Amino acid sequence: MNYTRIVSVAKELPPYSRNTKDIIPLVELWLSGQEERFSRKVVKIFEGAAVDKRYSIMPPEDVFVSTSFEDKNKIYSREAKRMGANVLRNALQQTDWQASSIDYIITVSCTGIMIPSLDAYLINELEMRQDVVRLPVTEMGCAAGVSGLIYAHNFLKSNPGKRIALVSVESPTATFQLQDYSMANMVSAAIFGDGAACVLLSSEEDAVGPRIIGEEMYHFKDATQMMGFDLTNHGLKMILDPAVPETISNHFEKIVHPFLEKYGSNIQKVDHLVFHPGGKKIVQTVESLFGALGKNIDDTREVLRLYGNMSSATVLYVLERFMEKNIPKGEQGLILSFGPGFSAQRVLIEW
Repeated sequence: MNYTRIVSVAKELPPYSRNTKDIIPLVELWLSGQEERFSRKVVKIFEGAAVDKRYSIMPPEDVFVSTSFEDKNKIYSREAKRMGANVLRNALQQTDWQASSIDYIITVSCTGIMIPSLDAYLINELEMRQDVVRLPVTEMGCAAGVSGLIYAHNFLKSNPGKRIALVSVESPTATFQLQDYSMANMVSAAIFGDGAACVLLSSEEDAVGPRIIGEEMYHFKDATQMMGFDLTNHGLKMILDPAVPETISNHFEKIVHPFLEKYGSNIQKVDHLVFHPGGKKIVQTVESLFGALGKNIDDTREVLRLYGNMSSATVLYVLERFMEKNIPKGEQGLILSFGPGFSAQRVLIEW
């Protein structure tokens, strides 16, 4: 039987970090020309975002300085290459794999623009094989980490004895809009942080790690306006509909139960929830829905607290925490994330 196994997960954080309480003075300074009531409301959003700390590719002070799209994208490109190479090396070292043994490389990112895409630079930097198959995933937002797992599984289940590296690098701070005083920009500034992750997967017979039982995408009809970026002269401007948590809640049963049933499982059999922490409200919504089913998403909440929402990389940070646990054989996990489209991506794994 040909299985896809998740062999290892590694993470890489950018050089700058700041506790949320230490970012508040910068936020207040930025909003000093705005109405006082509005400024107080924004500070409350930062204080109540359930994010204690975040990391960034540039000093926090520089985030609140007016720079061009070109300048921010240059920083994004430079740091994406650096973090991407580091996190891939870390994962390979953990697993004792050579870069030249990778058959397929998937890179995911939506917070900047690079052509050629990140994977091309990683192939050169790590001296990967010339016949390695590349797949850059660039416009799926927060859902792309799980999308990458789905693409990896589809490649591996039809190709025994192969290896894949999935690399996610995200820098939401490079998309922060200084002149945008919309609630979408305020909320995204309060919840997002930067980071990178790498997952190594294999369809080799002797591969060790949880196996992917099944995967599926779920598309919400006529909901393209709910989440994404507008490409403006100042860069990537966040679109974030306040109705996202409620929409997830309305679709929740259709997203979870038929999917598990399709692969011979059900929510009672799922012991571990590897859920993408989109933000405090989404976490609370999903927590109440899973809580009613007797499940917890403590690791999801903890990743949000420690790092913020790092777009596609965040769910892989949650996955890493589960990979470090001593989980008994036969237990199942549900990996779940939401993103622009609007869509939900799901992967069922078994230890």
